[in-house]
Amino acid sequence: MTEIRNIAIIAHVDHGKTTLVDAMLWQSGLFRDNQQVRERVMDSMDLEREKGITIMAKNTSVTWRGVKINIVDTPGHADFGGEVERTLAMVEGALLLVDAAEGPLPQTRFVMQKALQRRLPVICAINKIDRPDRRPAEVLNEIYDLLIDLDAEEDQLEFPVLYTNARAGTAYADLESALAGDAAPKPAAQGLEPLFEAIVGHIPAPSGDPGGPAQFLVANLEWSDYVGRLCIGPVRRGSLEAGMEAALMKGGEAVAKAPLKAVYVYDGLKRVETPRAETGDIAAVAGLPDAFIGDTVADPERPEALPQLVVDEPTLTMEFSLNSSPLAGREGQMRTSRQIRERLEKEALFNVSIRLSQGSDPRGESLRVGARGELQLAVLVETMRREGYELTLGPPQIVTREENGVLSEPLELVVCDVPEEHIGVVSEKLSQRRGQIAKLVNHGRGRARLEVRVPTRGLIGYRSQFMTDTRGEGLLNSINIGYVPYAGPIKGRANGALVSDRQGAAVTYALYHLQPRGTIFSSPGDPVYPGLIVGENSRPEDIWVNPTKEKKLTNIRASGSDEALRLTPPKRFSLEDAIAYMREDEVLEVTPKSLRLRKRSPAPKKPDRAG
Repeated sequence: MTEIRNIAIIAHVDHGKTTLVDAMLWQSGLFRDNQQVRERVMDSMDLEREKGITIMAKNTSVTWRGVKINIVDTPGHADFGGEVERTLAMVEGALLLVDAAEGPLPQTRFVMQKALQRRLPVICAINKIDRPDRRPAEVLNEIYDLLIDLDAEEDQLEFPVLYTNARAGTAYADLESALAGDAAPKPAAQGLEPLFEAIVGHIPAPSGDPGGPAQFLVANLEWSDYVGRLCIGPVRRGSLEAGMEAALMKGGEAVAKAPLKAVYVYDGLKRVETPRAETGDIAAVAGLPDAFIGDTVADPERPEALPQLVVDEPTLTMEFSLNSSPLAGREGQMRTSRQIRERLEKEALFNVSIRLSQGSDPRGESLRVGARGELQLAVLVETMRREGYELTLGPPQIVTREENGVLSEPLELVVCDVPEEHIGVVSEKLSQRRGQIAKLVNHGRGRARLEVRVPTRGLIGYRSQFMTDTRGEGLLNSINIGYVPYAGPIKGRANGALVSDRQGAAVTYALYHLQPRGTIFSSPGDPVYPGLIVGENSRPEDIWVNPTKEKKLTNIRASGSDEALRLTPPKRFSLEDAIAYMREDEVLEVTPKSLRLRKRSPAPKKPDRAG
């Protein structure tokens, strides 16, 4: 039996996790010296590479001195926590990667809490040790404080500490060598030697019985055009062989039997077919079309189920429905309610943190989608856009609970890293959103860290305001920490909208005369229709306007009578910004090419023909 180590890498967004995996792959000899390999090779989705975050949990393997190390890359954002639970179910240890300047942040806390609950041993790597503002000693103390705060057991606090530079592909076992840059540099192939030694020495090998009846946990699902549904997960006990009869267990009971069409294991970044997967391996099996995440594949003669995967419940919902605007069908190919429903049901099969329920449409043509946060919903919608879908989104709603007869709402711990001069405005804005300051830390380097407990609904639409208030220099991260009694009303968007009262195309003359009323969202030539929001009013109320109004021409021409019309460039929303911007009476029209905000009701009661 091959020696195996299964390890998950835990890190906050942009702390260098995927870059470190790149270095481990290179130094294990997986690639040829002259092979062309793109950076951040584990970020395989276009959205991951664009946003610089990990969205889907992925696994790879390296071999070091005869030991196979299966590495699982976990998402660093709490919105993708459903991926985290699945990841940690596959491993026997965790590598905690923390930025040498920023220290542990909320998403690190979220994933570490899950790892400690599973009693996983931890290796700590303080990364980006080459940063000029590094503070490794203080960051290490913060890591200890974090683990103690998460109720880590005494043995879990006895972990090896490494100092790494993922971009350079180096790791050091002591701080002095790391800060000196190692006066006698090691060959590139040995740069991460201390890290590999710590993984093999500190992370235990899988403990299952190789000779026992087979047990395999379905932790992830993929699709192959050749063999159909692929179930991915760890072989907990026994072995799996191609062609063997296997029992599929749901809820502790065997519900079906079928032969395994194929068995695969991971070799570097490739999934390779093998006749046999042994205890401890992370494998993929084909031949079980009804398998779902959390099910167990077992020996049909002695079926024993593994514990079900438990995933935290959603905190936000949004309503998805067909695009019913006058411009529907012009830009997308997938636009019927049936197609949208089928796509969302497929997503719910592969994403255990997504919840579907019936929407408010009396004809049953809408679905309410529950998720962990705005980012997870935005990623789902952006993925559907790129697949050619058109749809309408309602504003995000929080998921409330009744606890002992009291209405409760989700609460977030927000950590803001801001320049000192912006502490006042940030704390004031969060206080207006029912936030309560829990901690303020100033390291004396011109920046401060603010920890605030804020209801989830208080953060909807705040992130863009935060970036404006901090002039783009602030960092804001949040994590759900439970439920609290409903905090009362929170002031939403202060400004009303400029709403088109007719159909046509926006013209320069009309937009020029609308500019004094507020901020414009449309450009000349853009199609408009009744109810479309073409701008933001500088005052709280909505105004219905005519963006298609043209200048009346006369037969008299005089020098200088025609004014040169200069338009301010229109404000354009990203998908996340548009979702956060919506009011209760507004919806977002999403197509592969456009994002359009509009009112639910297409006709004004008393139109103001302003503009």
